Amino acid sequence: MSTHEVRWPALPLARWKDTYATLHMWTQIVGKVRLALTPPINHFWGTALYVTSRGLTTSPIPYEHGTFEVVFDFTAHALEITTSQGESRAFRLVPRTVAEFYEEFMGALASLRVQVKVWPMPVEVPRPVRFTLDEGHKSYDPEYALRFWQVLVSAETVLQEFRARFIGKCSPVHFFWGSFDLAVTRFSGRRAPQRAGIDSITKEAYSHEVSSVGFWPGDGEVIKDAAFYAYAAPEAAGFDSAKVLPAEAFYSKEKSEYFLMYDDVRRAANPAKALLDFCQSTYEAAAIAGKWDRGNLERG
Repeated sequence: MSTHEVRWPALPLARWKDTYATLHMWTQIVGKVRLALTPPINHFWGTALYVTSRGLTTSPIPYEHGTFEVVFDFTAHALEITTSQGESRAFRLVPRTVAEFYEEFMGALASLRVQVKVWPMPVEVPRPVRFTLDEGHKSYDPEYALRFWQVLVSAETVLQEFRARFIGKCSPVHFFWGSFDLAVTRFSGRRAPQRAGIDSITKEAYSHEVSSVGFWPGDGEVIKDAAFYAYAAPEAAGFDSAKVLPAEAFYSKEKSEYFLMYDDVRRAANPAKALLDFCQSTYEAAAIAGKWDRGNLERG
C-alpha cells in the first residue's frame, strides 16, 4: 500500500456503516462522561474529543482524586483509561453491543474510583435507544475503524494548518461525538442574531457569527459518502453562490452547506492542497458575504 493510500484510505460508507453506528454510540458514552465532569467551556468546546497518533482522546478530565484520560486506540484496538494516580484499566475494542460497552466502561471507571452519573440517552441521532438497552449496535470492523482514524489524522493536519492562518477567536480542531465529525470554527467577533425556538445547545453553539469547516462520514442519504463540509452561521446573502475551490465542491440547499466529497480529495494529485483550498475559499466566501473585519482577524 502506498503512502498516499495509507494517509487518505478509501472509506465507503456502505462498507462500514454498522461499525460507524456502533462507534458513534461508544464515543457518545465516553463523551458524556467528559461532559459531566469537565467545567463548561463556551460553545461546548469542553466536551469534545481530540485526534492523537493512535486514536481519539478525551484529554485529562478532573475527578476527586486528580485527573483521568480515556483513549480510543485504533491501532491496538483497545479502550484505555489512565489516571494521575498511576492506575489504569483497558479492554479490547471488539464486536459487542452498546449495552455491553456501557457496562464495562462504567464498571472500569468505578473500579478507578471515578464517580460519575451520565444521562444514558444518545443525542443527535434519529430513534435514539438508551445505552443500557441498545443491543442493536454491535459491530466493530478493525480495518475500517483504523481507516477512519487515518482519515482523521490526515484531515486534522490540514485543519491545523488552516487554523494557524487566523488570529481571531477560533476553536481547537476537535471531534464532536454528538454529530461524529471533526471540525474547526472561526469567529467574526460579533454576536449572532438570536434564533427563535432553538434548543439550549444550538443557542450556545451559535451565539456568535461563525465560519466552520470539517469532516463527516456522511449519512447515506443527502450526502451519500464521507465528505468535507463548510457553513456559515448566520448565512449572509451571497454565501451560497460563491465560487469555491476545488471545482468538485458544491453547495447543498438541503443542508445549507458546501460539501467536497472525500473521494474527490483522496484522488486529487495533492489531497492536502485540495482540502486547504476548500477550507480557505469557503471561509473567504463567509467572511466576504458577512463583512468580517478580515484585517484584524487574519495572519498577514
